[in-house]
This record gives sequence, structure tokens and C-alpha cells, in this order.
Amino acid sequence: MKPPLLKIGTWTLGVAVAIAGLCAVVWALNVRGEAPIPAEAPPFAPTAQQVEHGAYLARAGNCVACHTARGGVAYAGGRGIETPFGTVFSSNLTPDDATGLGRWSAAHFWRAMHHGRSMDGRLLYPAFPYTDYTLVTREDSDALFAYLRSLPPVVQARPPHVLRFPYDTQAALAVWRALYFEPARFEADAAQPAEWNRGAYLVRGLGHCSACHTSRNAWGAGELSLELGGGLIPVQNWYAPSLLSADEAGVAEWATQEVVDLLKTGRSARGSVMGPMAEVVLRSTQHLSDADLRAMAVFLQSLPQRPARPREASTAYVAASPTSRGGKLYEQHCAQCHGAAGEGAPGLYPPLAGNRAVTMDSAANLVRIVHGGGYLPATAGNPRPFGMPPFAHVLDEADTAAVVSYVRGAWGNDAPPVTPLEVLRLRPGALR
Repeated sequence: MKPPLLKIGTWTLGVAVAIAGLCAVVWALNVRGEAPIPAEAPPFAPTAQQVEHGAYLARAGNCVACHTARGGVAYAGGRGIETPFGTVFSSNLTPDDATGLGRWSAAHFWRAMHHGRSMDGRLLYPAFPYTDYTLVTREDSDALFAYLRSLPPVVQARPPHVLRFPYDTQAALAVWRALYFEPARFEADAAQPAEWNRGAYLVRGLGHCSACHTSRNAWGAGELSLELGGGLIPVQNWYAPSLLSADEAGVAEWATQEVVDLLKTGRSARGSVMGPMAEVVLRSTQHLSDADLRAMAVFLQSLPQRPARPREASTAYVAASPTSRGGKLYEQHCAQCHGAAGEGAPGLYPPLAGNRAVTMDSAANLVRIVHGGGYLPATAGNPRPFGMPPFAHVLDEADTAAVVSYVRGAWGNDAPPVTPLEVLRLRPGALR
């Protein structure tokens, strides 16, 4: 009987060695590039210019949006960020010693930005987009820290995250990071002008545009091969359109000033923003300098574009008759603003005929706007924007599907229809 026991023991030992080796690899991947934090940090004495620059960077990163609870003090954290794995609560960025950044050093803050690790060594969840912030320079990290340290301290502990097992464990997060995160630095492209590089730095780093505009896999990691290629924002069910497609949000054919106008005011001659992007313009991009907005525009216009798909009539698309259910609902609820032929009203209501926000393959945003309304941000360049009221209290899933399908197929539009089940699945909070 001894030989079988010996075999079992050898197999068990082999498994144990393999597990230990795997754990060592995961550990090594999670600490790569990290430098030890000095036990005694030198005094942090920022200049007024550094604080001012940090305030600008905080707006560029739209930090206040996530780190402010509804009705709460700015930057004091506590906002719940819903994910497919549960709810993550944002941390307190004010300099309170007990609940905020008061005991942090600039090196601790840099490690959080660059490596996704808290002061106590705990791994941070990527709802805090350190996967993008890792490109931020140490100089900008220190300026941002200087600004946050200048804020009045607020005593507000972060609520505990509410995540399902095993996503609530550091071990699972360590494995995720080993698979999907590698610290990086922004490397300027010597073949591109300084303006392009500045735009790339803002878009890919502090602006963390890929956090929304890139699709994610089942584990919540961005598909790097499809960076800025569009994606459905989990739980919110808004679709962040592709910046690489002329059919969605590509701006290669726009005038540069039109892109600047969109980011600064929320609207331009070629389009307008709603949904999560409206909040980005409201809290972030409208406050950026014209030089930085132009740099971002130049970079976005340089992105490789997939050609627009041919627009051909197809029997697969809805027969958009004005006498159909969707046509009648459109006449009753929509035509007074958007026009009988979907022509809109210049400067007031967007046209629906030929509008790529209407004809994108994803109907998510159109469903969300019909259901919950659509509102442009109030900006200095457009202080009293027109908006669209919600129709959820008037239209059920079947009605919404009918009117959305009509709009997507009328006046030469050629997008496929939407079913009531799709409408139900695209409502906020529904997981696909």
C-alpha cells in the first residue's frame, strides 16, 4: 500500500508547490516598479502656484464627481459607485487625519495614482481609475496632492464597500491586477508635435476617457485592443460611443474648433452632449484652457477611424410609416420640437434625421433619453440649454420600443428596430 500513498503525497506536494509559485508570481506582478515609502517623509511645503495648478488638474480629472456624495461636501467622498460586482464607495480626499489624506505623504499619494495602492498598502479597486492615472507625471501628482491638502478637512469615514464574494477580497483583486494592470508612464511620441502629445496625455491619463469609451470584459477590465472604441457603461446602461468610428463619435472630419466647442460648451455645430458626458463637460472640460481643449481635439482627430458603413435600405429595418404605432407616438410627443420630418430646430432641438446618435448600432442612449430625459450641461458658453423631459411615466416598454424604432428607421435613417425586451434591459440598473 505504500507506493499509492507515496504517489498521493507527491501529487499533493506538487500542487502545493504550484500554488505557492502562482502566488509568488501574483505578488511579484503586484509590486513591480514600486519603490519603498520612506518611514520619515520630508515636510511637504507646496507653493501657491503648485496648489493653483493642482486645482486645475482636479478639474481636468473630474475628481469631484466621484469623490462627492449627493448633497455632501466636495471631495469628502462617500459616493457609491455601482459596478456589476457590487458598490464601491469613494474615499475622502480632504486632509482630515482620521478619515482623509491628512496623514498621507506626497509619496503615498503618488503610489495611489501610479500603482493603485492605499497608504496602508491595501490594493485599491479600479473604480478609482488608476489604470489610467498611472500615466500622470509625479509633478502633476504632487500638484494635485498639494491642492487636496489645501482643502478644509472634513471628518467623514468612507462607508464599507458592498461587494459580492470573492470580489470583496484583496486576493481576488491581486489576481485581477496581475492579469490586467501594469504601471506605466506617459511617453511622448517624438514623431508628433507637442500639442498632440499634450492632448494624448490629457485624454489617456488624467482625463481617463477610456474608463467609459472602452468596452470591458466579464471581469471589468478594459479591452486594450479596443481603447476608445466605445462601450456600454455598466449598470448605468449609457453607451459611450466609439471615438474611432465615423458612425459613432469619431471627430476626424470635424473642424478642430467644433471639437473644442463641444468640450467647452456642451454643443457645437456638429453635435451635443447628454448623459454622463454632460456631467464631464459641466464639472471638467468647460473649465480647461483653450490650449488644452485644442490639444485634446487634435489628439482625438488623429485617432484611426473605421469607415462609415454604407447606408442602404433594408427590409430588416423598421417600416417607418407615420401611421404606425411609433409614427403616431412620435407625432404626439416629439414632432413639436424635433419636427415632422426629424429636422429639429437649429440651436434648440437636435435633428433626428441623419443623426448618428440615433443611427448607431447601440440604441442604449436613445432609449435612456426617451425614458429619463436628455439634458445638456449649463456652461458659460451655453448657460440656458434646452433639454428633453422624461417620458417614462407616459410610455411603457412597448411604446418606447415603437417610437425609438420609428426614429431609427424614418427619414432615411437605417438603424435596426428595438424590441420591448431590449428597452427593459437598457433601463438604469439592469444588467445585460
